[in-house]
Amino acid sequence: MTSIIKLQPFSGVDGESPPCYMLQVDEFHFLLDCGWDEEFDPVFMENLKKHLPQIDAVLLSYPDPQHLGALPYLVGKCGMTCPIYSTLPVYKMGQMFMYDLYQSHHNSEEFNLFSLDDVDAAFDRIQQLKYSQTINLKGKGHGLQITPLPAGHMIGGTIWKIVKDGEEEIIYAVDYNHKRERHLNGCVLETINRPHLLITDAYNADFNQARRRLRDEQLMTTILQTLRNDGNCLVALDTAGRILELAHLLDQMWRNQESGLMAYSLALLNNVAYNVVEFAKSQVEWMSDKIMRSFEERRNNPFQFKHLQLCHSMAELAKVPEPKVVLASTPDLQTGFSRELFVQWCSNPKNCIILTNRTAPPTLCRQLIDYPNRGSVRLEVKRRVRLEGRALEDFLRAERERKAEVEREKAEKERREREGLESSDDSADEEVGDGGRHDLMVKMEKGKGFFKQVKKSQAMFPFEEEKLKWDEYGEIIRIEDYIIKEATTMEDEPMHNELKSFVTEKTEVPTKCISSSETLELRANILYIDFEGRSDGDSMRKIISQVRPRQLILVRGSRESTESLAAFCRDAPDIGKVYTPRLNELVDATTESKIFQVRLKDSVVSALNFSKARDAEIAWIDAMLDLNQAEAMEDGENPEDEEAVPVVIPTSQIRPHGAVFVNEPKLSDFKQTLVNLGVQAEFSAGVLICNSVVAVRKNEAGRLQLEGTLCDDYYRIRQLLYEQFAIV
Repeated sequence: MTSIIKLQPFSGVDGESPPCYMLQVDEFHFLLDCGWDEEFDPVFMENLKKHLPQIDAVLLSYPDPQHLGALPYLVGKCGMTCPIYSTLPVYKMGQMFMYDLYQSHHNSEEFNLFSLDDVDAAFDRIQQLKYSQTINLKGKGHGLQITPLPAGHMIGGTIWKIVKDGEEEIIYAVDYNHKRERHLNGCVLETINRPHLLITDAYNADFNQARRRLRDEQLMTTILQTLRNDGNCLVALDTAGRILELAHLLDQMWRNQESGLMAYSLALLNNVAYNVVEFAKSQVEWMSDKIMRSFEERRNNPFQFKHLQLCHSMAELAKVPEPKVVLASTPDLQTGFSRELFVQWCSNPKNCIILTNRTAPPTLCRQLIDYPNRGSVRLEVKRRVRLEGRALEDFLRAERERKAEVEREKAEKERREREGLESSDDSADEEVGDGGRHDLMVKMEKGKGFFKQVKKSQAMFPFEEEKLKWDEYGEIIRIEDYIIKEATTMEDEPMHNELKSFVTEKTEVPTKCISSSETLELRANILYIDFEGRSDGDSMRKIISQVRPRQLILVRGSRESTESLAAFCRDAPDIGKVYTPRLNELVDATTESKIFQVRLKDSVVSALNFSKARDAEIAWIDAMLDLNQAEAMEDGENPEDEEAVPVVIPTSQIRPHGAVFVNEPKLSDFKQTLVNLGVQAEFSAGVLICNSVVAVRKNEAGRLQLEGTLCDDYYRIRQLLYEQFAIV
């Protein structure tokens, strides 16, 4: 690999923190995902912001906050302006995730890390791609290609293939799933052969999951027993990713009359439930082959639910008859409707809490999975309540004063604009009057006229005529009156506006946030059933063995699982060097260790003698490398601010070098070149015979040898052979 390849993890190593890595390919810097944890860790963000000016493009793998949760903050608050790439479902469902995340926090606490406008601004910058669509980057990324490939796990999930100059492949694949599910096909990672670098995670390296049939039976049995016992069942799920698999499965169960579930209620509860289902209906082409065939042959959309009721608030859920099964966000039980229902239902032994995702510690969901026999749990319960009494009166009075102040400022601004307009018009009139020969509108002195002067009276209704302004070319044109606004898709824009107005809708009664610490008795049946949709440890080992990467970087996973997978890969015969980076550690995956990026003055570059080698040009230069400048570039500093003073090296210290031949040709290609120039050439026992007097062969070391008598043909063929090389 002749490119400079470096990876620096800002998060997603030494544990289960969200993935966020900066990949450098020569001068171009990718940000691979930008997830944010459930607690919105500020330390991670401060470290990332230091390197933000270096980032040239962002690649998003999945739509959940674990992979793009920091995107609205980076764009809205930090001013990130680089291109962002994702598939269409990641773009659409990612918005649903972030809308629901914002509203879930806003419903229980004052949340100001980012706003819904920041979410819109971030997703407006995303360039939507299809699977296997190749994008050629420009500028510093010249020669780089990016291609999204199916990854499974979530709709639109992506394995990113980055290719340099059509030769060197870098594969970024995390959280993939090779198994075919009800609504998704598996990933295509096993079809990739011998990439130069594979970046993958070790999250499930030590985890072996049960068969899907057993998990489905466990889910159905648990739900049926709970409902028949007159209890409610909470299934904690994400907003718009894995929930599609569970919603499709449960709706199919409810349709089966033999299951006995039709007598009970099934509900989906999150802030954007309707839009999630509508978007899922329109993205059938991104789903499994079975779903696509069913849709094409029978026009049967699997997300046209018959039994799943959509709810957007606790008030709507209260209207659904009990006993019931509720699919609620979020999966970590840290916020949202799932936390509210957990607080209400966990103390009733008839109820059931089903966890489907091992979220990162120390979330409530992870505590319940790691310590299943806990009898109680102490939680900080946050609520948004309506203002009452004195607090409400104070708020309304302050609101009236604020509105009155705004009205005063508005009236003052209009008055100033009106006075400024009148004064400018008067001055313009005076200039016109002074320049003319005759003043037809001369005012008569008071009392000098023959007729009685009548005072001017206002019209019945006050009216001020707006005077038009003119310049040398006529009436002044307002540019904004002629700007054509960007067209938006008729399909998505009304739904987006409706969703935005719904999420941002404020109640007429003002509210405040309160918090209290409560101890809850855990009497409900709490269990974990794996519906994460990731490949398990055995499958990951088999896939990596099939891919046979020349270099491997293992990220995101506990230290034990990372070391376990790394040990397996180091023992594998066809897998090259294995890296297990620590947080903020810069991994240099450049194969050629003597490759450096340098800055040369224009005067030096113009004096070099370049030789063309394929698509590149090379030249020889004798110089000393300033490693201090190189270290400054790695640390994110800009060495251009301090111009280095070049020092001329004495000629006596420069060792002479022999000619270097680059781009050795094949004998078959050289034969074709000779034939095109009229030289008789043919192979005999692997030796190229030219005009029956000169022989060109390769020795045991692979070097070309030229043999023959010293004649005109010999010197001509030698010159033609030299021209096939780039000589420096």
